[in-house]
Amino acid sequence: MAGQAPPTVGVEEEFVLVDRETARPVGRNREVAAAASTRGLDLALELTSCQIEIATPTSDTADELGDHLRRLRGMVAAAAGDVGVDVIASGLPPRVPESFPVTDTPRYRAMAARYGMLAHEQGINGCHVHVGVPDRDIAVAVCNWLRPWLPALLALSANSAIYRDADTGHASWRSVLWSRWPAAGPPPHLRSSAHLAELVELLVATGAILDPHMLYWDARPSDHLPTVEVRVGDVQTRLDEVVTFATIVRAAVMTALDDLARGAESSSATVDPLLLAAAYWKAAHDGLDGDALDPVTGARMPARSRISQFVTVIAPALDRLGERGEVDAALHRTWTEGNGASRQRRIFRETHSAPAVTRAATLRPAAA
Repeated sequence: MAGQAPPTVGVEEEFVLVDRETARPVGRNREVAAAASTRGLDLALELTSCQIEIATPTSDTADELGDHLRRLRGMVAAAAGDVGVDVIASGLPPRVPESFPVTDTPRYRAMAARYGMLAHEQGINGCHVHVGVPDRDIAVAVCNWLRPWLPALLALSANSAIYRDADTGHASWRSVLWSRWPAAGPPPHLRSSAHLAELVELLVATGAILDPHMLYWDARPSDHLPTVEVRVGDVQTRLDEVVTFATIVRAAVMTALDDLARGAESSSATVDPLLLAAAYWKAAHDGLDGDALDPVTGARMPARSRISQFVTVIAPALDRLGERGEVDAALHRTWTEGNGASRQRRIFRETHSAPAVTRAATLRPAAA
């Protein structure tokens, strides 16, 4: 809100460990986490033993966030190198192993027992952006505001076109696989934090989810931090694209907070769930290179126009952050070079090689 310091931002990124020879995921996350700990980095173990996660400290500026990400990504790559594996930043691994072994913790064993093949066919890697908000009711209202724009964020961040040694026909196949979970995808329109609590209680009571942490909606009030967590994006290969994506999300939350403060009516309640589902499918399928659907009006337009429309809406917040020029320049590069999915497809078309796509997504240790 005007006159107040911008909310803090932080990012969580999920990565896949791969064998250097075969380019297939390998279940060695405990070894990499142990190697990282000797470097002073605590890594989170993900559902499958081929995955790890980093989380930045909270940041006040985009430059600060970029510095954190550069440092953490470099440390993860170095720790993986200590173990003799690579770590890649792709929404899905372009090649897959015979199976994705579940990490041996009580929670993950319980998930494997409950959800079966859903848990064993993972290797799904997202970019989760946390933006600070004053309280849980405001977090719910911000998530409502974000609903119509989530497909645009998905199209921009799509980075999982190649999977199982093939072009999936989708820019974000990750989001398609992820949607199979009981509480994944776009959040419903929520009346209040009490309404959210009622829904979570019902989902747990029916066995659809084990606990509140399995509320996997693409925008949700965090269950452990005073933030809105936007989970719609594929993990990004390029560091600058992570920072741009997080800055856009931060500015969107700021815009929502401004609208709430002046009593502006949200369009969330009028969004037809069928149109929102269609907008999601178009974003996952087309990415940047096709049409987008406005789930409020039903209007069709090029995906890039929809993203530009979104940036226009949040432009005052980007100006307050001092990031409008950086975001405009970053989007110009994306329109010219394509996003992660576009580059994956270009490499695969030229080489007919999923390992080549894997190599292009490999993180490198920071230079000494």
